[in-house]
Amino acid sequence: MEIVLVSINTKYLHSSLAVWYLLTSLKQNAAKTHDISVVEATINQDIEDTAKAIIDRQPDLVAISTYIWNASLLPSLIQQMRVALGGVVILLGGPEASYNPSYWLNNQADYVLCGEGEFTIVELVNALEEKNESLLDSISGLAYIKDNKLHQNPILATNSRYIDPYSEEYFSQLKGSIAYIESSRGCIFNCSYCLSGIEAVRYFPLEIIKKHIDRLASSGTKTIKFVDRTFNCNLNRAKEIVEYIVSLDTECCFHFEVAADLFDTELLQLLAAAPPGRIRLEIGIQSFSEETLNAVMRRTNLTLVEQNIRLLMQNRNIHIHIDLIAGLPYESLELFINSFNKAYSLAAHTLQLGFLKLLHGSRLREQTEEYGILFYKDPPYEVIRTTWLAENDISILKQVENALNNTYNKGRFLATLNYIMNTTKLSPFDMYYELGRAVPHHMISLQDYTEQITNFLLTLPNVDEKTLRDNIVIDMLRMTKGKGIPRALKSYGEARKRIAFLAKQKLNRNIDYDEVEVLLSGVGVYVDSLKRDPVTELYEIHQIEQ
Repeated sequence: MEIVLVSINTKYLHSSLAVWYLLTSLKQNAAKTHDISVVEATINQDIEDTAKAIIDRQPDLVAISTYIWNASLLPSLIQQMRVALGGVVILLGGPEASYNPSYWLNNQADYVLCGEGEFTIVELVNALEEKNESLLDSISGLAYIKDNKLHQNPILATNSRYIDPYSEEYFSQLKGSIAYIESSRGCIFNCSYCLSGIEAVRYFPLEIIKKHIDRLASSGTKTIKFVDRTFNCNLNRAKEIVEYIVSLDTECCFHFEVAADLFDTELLQLLAAAPPGRIRLEIGIQSFSEETLNAVMRRTNLTLVEQNIRLLMQNRNIHIHIDLIAGLPYESLELFINSFNKAYSLAAHTLQLGFLKLLHGSRLREQTEEYGILFYKDPPYEVIRTTWLAENDISILKQVENALNNTYNKGRFLATLNYIMNTTKLSPFDMYYELGRAVPHHMISLQDYTEQITNFLLTLPNVDEKTLRDNIVIDMLRMTKGKGIPRALKSYGEARKRIAFLAKQKLNRNIDYDEVEVLLSGVGVYVDSLKRDPVTELYEIHQIEQ
C-alpha cells in the first residue's frame, strides 16, 4: 500500500511527533512492507497546496492527525482527496477525532482511531491489506460505520512497548524547526477542561530519553519542547533530566510544562544552576480563585505557586511563562481581574491570557448547562459567556489580551509600561485595558504602533512627555537596536554624533547610527548589538554621561 501520514501544524517552525511514531511503528511492525511518507503542512498554507502534496503521492490510505487548530480545514482537504483519488481510505486520529468519531465518520472519514495509535494503526493496515473486515472488531479503539451503524471498539490496555519516533526521515524534515520530545504520557491532574488527565501517567525509559536529548541537541534545532503535561510530577525523574540537560554543551533551549507547587528545594537549586537561556518553564496557574480551581478539579497550592515563581525569577536565568484561563466556573470579571493583577505582580516574562475551550471529551463540556457556559460550536470551541462572565466581559478581556500580546509578551516597551503604572497608579489590568481599547493592533508596523502608543500614553494623567520619550527610546534600543524609532522621538545633531563616537571607542568596533540616542535628560545611550540577553532576548544598552 501507498500510505501518507499527514500533520497540519500551527506554524512552519513547529513539527509533530504523532506522525513519526506512526511511521516507525508501521515500518517495524506491519505484516508487509509499505511505501510510507509524511506530509507536514501548516494551517497558514493554502489547503489546495496541502492537498496537492498528498495527491501527488497517489496514496491508498491517508492518515491525518487532528487537533482543534486544524479541524476546520479537514473537510475541504478530504473532499479534494476524495475527488482526485477515488477510493482512497481516510483514517483520522488525534484528540479532535478520537472524542468525536461519529461526526467525522458520518461526514468525512472511513475510520477513526481513538486513543493512542502506534499499534492500532498497524492492525488496521494489516486488516485492510488482507481485505478481512472480520478483523476490524478486534482493533482497540477503532471506530467505523458498518451497516449504517457506528461501531466503536473499546480501548484496551495501553501497549507498554516503546516506539522511537526519531527516524532518519524525521531528522531530514526537521530542518531547525522546534523539536518535541516525550518522556511521559498522561497527567497526575484531572482538570475538567483538559483531556490529559484521562490517562494515568506512565514513563518512558530514562536512558532512551537521554539519547533522544543528545540527538535532538545536535540536530540544528534551537528549541526542544518536552510535551509531558506535568514534567515535574515525578521529582526524581525531573531532577535527573534537568541535571543532564544543565550539564550539556549546547546552545539549545529546553521547554517544560510544570506545576510550580511541586518543586522541592533540590530541583529549584538544579534550575538555578542552569546556564541562562537553557531552560524555559511554562506554568499553568489558570486562576487565583480557590472556588474556581476546586470546580474544575485543579489541585494547586497557590501560596507555593507564588513563592516558587518568585524564587525562579530571582535567578534571571530561566524564561518563565505563566497561564491564566478566562471563562472558568465561578470566576466573574472582578475575580479574573484579581487573578490577572496577582499573576502580573509575579513579573514572569510571559503572561498568557487564554480563553476556555470546551473540548470534545472533556468533563467541562458536559457541564456547560450546569455552569451556563455558551461556546462556539466550531473549533476551537471557545467560550462566549458564562453565568459569571457576560459577552461584554469577554470583549473587555479580548482587548486586554490584544494589548498584552503586542507589548509585554513580546518584550516590548517594558520600561515604558512600568513608568506608566508607577506614574498613573493604574493597575496592570486597567492599563492594558485602556491600551487595548485605545490602540488596537491590526497588523501595523512596529513604528506605527509605537507612534500610536506614544500619543495615547501622553493623554494619561501625570505622564511627563520627556520621561515618556526617554523610556520609549530605551525600550526601542533594547528591542530592535533602535530600528523603527519614530522620527518624532529621534535625536539629531552634534550631541548624538559625539555619543556615537564614544560608543565606537568603548566597543572597539563600528556601530550603526541607529544604535545611538541622546535622551532628553542629557544622557547618551547606545546598544551593544552583539550582546543579547538569552532569557529576555533584549539587547544590552549602556549610558554615557555628556
